[in-house]
Amino acid sequence: MAKTTISDVANLAGVSTATVSNVINNKPGVTQKTRELVIDAINELNYRPRGTARNLKREGTAACLGVVVKELDNPYYTDVVTGIREYAKTKGYTVFVTSSEGSFRQEKIIIEQLTNKDIDGVIIAPSLSDPDAEFSHLFRLQSLNYPFVLLEKVQGIHASVVDIDHVAATKSAVKYLIDSGHSKILHFSGPEYTSHTMDRIRGVREAYSESSLVFRADEVLVSAGSRLEQGYDTAIDYFKDLPRNEYPTAIVCYNDLIALGTIAALTELDIRIPGDISVVGDDDIEFARRSPIPLTTIHTPKVELGEKAAELLIQSIEAPKQLAPQKFLLKSELVLRNSTRVLNQDGSPVKPN
Repeated sequence: MAKTTISDVANLAGVSTATVSNVINNKPGVTQKTRELVIDAINELNYRPRGTARNLKREGTAACLGVVVKELDNPYYTDVVTGIREYAKTKGYTVFVTSSEGSFRQEKIIIEQLTNKDIDGVIIAPSLSDPDAEFSHLFRLQSLNYPFVLLEKVQGIHASVVDIDHVAATKSAVKYLIDSGHSKILHFSGPEYTSHTMDRIRGVREAYSESSLVFRADEVLVSAGSRLEQGYDTAIDYFKDLPRNEYPTAIVCYNDLIALGTIAALTELDIRIPGDISVVGDDDIEFARRSPIPLTTIHTPKVELGEKAAELLIQSIEAPKQLAPQKFLLKSELVLRNSTRVLNQDGSPVKPN
């Protein structure tokens, strides 16, 4: 099958190749009607614009994938990228990894650079925590038929998504604590405005709704973030002046980094884990099982998530026709370690036999 060219797009849209180029490069001077004609032609022909090296011969050059994570120092993404690389290698693709460090503006710059460098497709962990975030760069990728896969859904973006079922995961952790006798449970929630944070909060609400406990957001939810130091700071601020008779019996954290930061802060305040408060994380990073107090956490299949994202992206890159977006939610499971305890009905710890 002959490769679709910019001339094919121009002929179908009834415009010049220069006009197609202007649309692809988002240049001014093209009417909205003409822009839509060009975009429709791009999608109908499954045309994939090349980057700055588009005029060079590509025979013998390696195919390339880009990956944009949110936090380069987060072990969660280390495992996800491992999965991406392992799968990509089997298909002959090289992987380039970059980090937005949680900034949608930086994410926008990175993606623009990647798409101008003949990267065949991109896997993106989108930065959603800024209330002023706008996603024109993702809409542009979508309109230009550029292959990309998201690791978190973005409202209004029709793209393939590979993610964890965070609602079910957090629900299972809170339900376990309720079934273990805990009646005052805090949730140290994640970055605001992200679907991952909202899904975890929904999981907490659902666990409460299926129990005799009453969910009151002002008593249950404490905004923390996603980094270890944010977990530490949140716990210090919350507990430093709190009377012991008002302590929760358990804290479910947005991720393992928040949980480990929380444990460090509580230890500094002479609050015993799990003697006074049980702590649950999320992700099951390597250090969670090797910390001084091994962490009860939600094990997420991070490597498998990366593999599936790479599989979907490469399928899209190599497909002769445009593929419909797909959504995969991977399952997780609660792993019990030493940071949680079972309570009697009166709130006292269960004594071992």
